[in-house]
Amino acid sequence: MLHLKSQNTMFQLFLLLKFTTILFSMVNSSPPEDPIICSSINRNCTITNSYGAFPDRSVCRAADVAYPTTEEELISVVATATEAKRKMKVATRFSHSIPKLVCLDGDDGLLISTKFLNRKLEIDRMGMTISVESGVTLRQLINEATKVGLALPYVPYWWGLTVGGMLGTGAHGSTLLGDGSSVQDYVIQIRIVTPAGPEEGYGKVRTIVSGDPDLKAARVSLGVLGVISQVTLRLQPLFKRSITISVKNDVDLGDQVTRFGYQHEFADMTWYPSQGKVVYRIDDRVSSNVSGNGLYDFTGFRSTLSTELAIVRTTEENQEMRGDADGKCTDGKLITSALIVSAYGLTNDGIVFTGYPVVGYHNRLQASGTCLDSLNDELIEVCPWDPRVRGLFFHQTAVSISMSKVKSFIQDVQKLVELAPKALCGVDLYNGILMRYVKASTAYLGKQEDAVDFDITYYRSKDPMSPRLYEDILEEVEQIGVFKYGGLPHWGKNRNVAFEGVINKYGNAEEFLNVKQDYDPLGLFSSGWTDQVLGLRDRVTIVREGCALEGLCVCSQDIHCAPSKGYFCRPGKVYEKARVCAR
Repeated sequence: MLHLKSQNTMFQLFLLLKFTTILFSMVNSSPPEDPIICSSINRNCTITNSYGAFPDRSVCRAADVAYPTTEEELISVVATATEAKRKMKVATRFSHSIPKLVCLDGDDGLLISTKFLNRKLEIDRMGMTISVESGVTLRQLINEATKVGLALPYVPYWWGLTVGGMLGTGAHGSTLLGDGSSVQDYVIQIRIVTPAGPEEGYGKVRTIVSGDPDLKAARVSLGVLGVISQVTLRLQPLFKRSITISVKNDVDLGDQVTRFGYQHEFADMTWYPSQGKVVYRIDDRVSSNVSGNGLYDFTGFRSTLSTELAIVRTTEENQEMRGDADGKCTDGKLITSALIVSAYGLTNDGIVFTGYPVVGYHNRLQASGTCLDSLNDELIEVCPWDPRVRGLFFHQTAVSISMSKVKSFIQDVQKLVELAPKALCGVDLYNGILMRYVKASTAYLGKQEDAVDFDITYYRSKDPMSPRLYEDILEEVEQIGVFKYGGLPHWGKNRNVAFEGVINKYGNAEEFLNVKQDYDPLGLFSSGWTDQVLGLRDRVTIVREGCALEGLCVCSQDIHCAPSKGYFCRPGKVYEKARVCAR
């Protein structure tokens, strides 16, 4: 821990470093570590996510890991494991999913990494399609499409995701227009390697094409159907976009949110509830004749000095320890102002921001992640969440609220802010609440209705038994979103509480489970966690001392700490009785 002469000195240094990084971030850093670490060559392995901790802080183990480089090798790996009735899980290069989708039961299973299944296979320029292996990253996909003047219209904002990972979790961008807001909505063919019987050599490739109902299961699979080998996506001609950021008061956000998404193709909002402020992104296609070569290099995805991260983390830990809500509010306003001044990383020419609108080609504006562009500098600079340094450590709640209910949800959050004005200042330290528009999908486990996705990142203690500042308010926001308004959790984010009873929210869950049974009748690609999420085992919540602190349990089946009832979870209690909330 850093020892400075005074808190004032620490705060001044904090300000200096934050402005320095936001405005003049450097480009070289240490790339993320492989999430799989083995004690001997490909044996006795552990796996984690890119943040270094699953929601329950457990260590996930495997006896072996395989790194197939071709589809033929992948078939052989799956066949060998199937014949031995071994459990299998698929791992990606950067492992960005927060829940335990990649975890096996026990420590004798097999991990199959798609790290080297990372090639472009074919681009049909006239037909506007691209075929890639499942380990191709979003950045590779964007770059390969751009080379022939094509584009994938709606994608997540972080380019360190793989194609297989995006389909496994339903990753999405922001739009209510076009064919959908999610990557899966543009998939027209998937090749997936699944277990098989002895007459088929214990492993086979299934090719699923548009029109096949099984594609509705494979488009959002949670990794329980098999290993996606190859994917073909439908593209569009490359186009330009124009982006303008507008900052307004949040007093009418409930009304604005239901209109804004239909007015602008790539619209999103960033909400700072404790400041009563909303940042609207006015983002639309424009003619290719409009001048501009804008670039989006989002500040939060840039390389950051590990020393700065340590100071920022230590500052917040001290604020938590002292109950210093005022300090968090002050720092939150500082960070918000710096991000707005720096246009969140937008530049008009790739170097300097000179004003709005920022116009540029879609491939330069749709996603970023330059902290991945690096040679190893021994952790001098890293991605801000790199667990090898004392950096960001957080919970993340991402819930989609249907358009018919979103106004009421926003109003409930605003009521909580009225009750405790400083309660959500900590969210501002992690760039507020990102609100993206998501369109209903035909995928069985995709979005059921047009909705707004609320992505909330907030402080997580290194001590699992340590309550957070204003924890009751944040817990209430999460639970009213999930339970009162029936929000759907992002499959690749969230704590356990968001997945409680989730399968009952999907009208075609039975159809998905039928495909799962057909593709993997022995459940070799399933685990206890995925079975719980899919309603095949007991509840996904974990009852133990301190479970509420980590979002591992809910208050009860009938009381979910709704603000109208005045109920709040009691941190650190064992949740074994029917009524476990306290007024």
